[in-house]
Amino acid sequence: MTGGGVLPALAAGTRSLRQGRGHGMQIDLKGRTALVTGSTQGIGAAIAAGLARAGARVGVNGRSPRRVQEAVDRMQGEVHGAGLVPVAADVTTDEGARQALDALGRVDVLVNNLGVFESADPLEISDDEWRRYFEVNVLAAVRLTRLVLPGMTERGWGRVQYIASDSAVVIPAEMIHYGMSKTALLAVSRGFAKQAAGTGVTVNSVIAGPTRTGGVEDFVHQLVDRDLPWDEAQRAFMRQHRPQSLLQRLIEPEEIANMVVYLSSDQASATTGGALRVDGGYVDSILP
Repeated sequence: MTGGGVLPALAAGTRSLRQGRGHGMQIDLKGRTALVTGSTQGIGAAIAAGLARAGARVGVNGRSPRRVQEAVDRMQGEVHGAGLVPVAADVTTDEGARQALDALGRVDVLVNNLGVFESADPLEISDDEWRRYFEVNVLAAVRLTRLVLPGMTERGWGRVQYIASDSAVVIPAEMIHYGMSKTALLAVSRGFAKQAAGTGVTVNSVIAGPTRTGGVEDFVHQLVDRDLPWDEAQRAFMRQHRPQSLLQRLIEPEEIANMVVYLSSDQASATTGGALRVDGGYVDSILP
């Protein structure tokens, strides 16, 4: 662009921004099909509901047909007109991964949410347990990405996401195997983003901070006064046991879902290869 064209272009851009003020961002995922692994509860369920609320057809995944159907029924009661597909399949196996994709026919948005975690003495974690954490938390996501990425790149549009954790960056001494798997997801995400460069497909990871999920309330009340109302109890827990959090409360699963829904949209077309934090400032770093 010549110098004479710069000012008119800037003026046009300014007018466009001004015209857009006052209009909320409208995320429309109608016509898109998403698969959210491990989505019968917790963060995964919130993501599935959020994508459905934005108009996507969403595959709700878990291993138990009963639990998957219960989750679908619950979400349909929460999200009017939700397009939900029960996907009962063990995506940690090659057969289960293909079964899940066959149930949907085509996947435009893949959210690798499935993961296992628990605390353990680092010196007592067996080789088999190290392998299990890698296979469930990392390899299952790699396998699904490998299966869906060619179709996405051929169509010139797609979104792949990995739900990581603050434990990927701040490795917990009592969950080294879990932290290792989440750190690996950051590397996997960046690598596949390079593989998809220039195709219209974006690949990102989401770093989730301390989140209110099943069992967390009991855990919090074990550590602080059980008689405290929940809002006070969680703030006391954060002050005493997670003081580095700038949010000073637990994150709600829907807050993680909001980031995922945005990254699944056309509006996030220039965001790829990133590790985006929804951690309430828990990680004391400007970058991940």
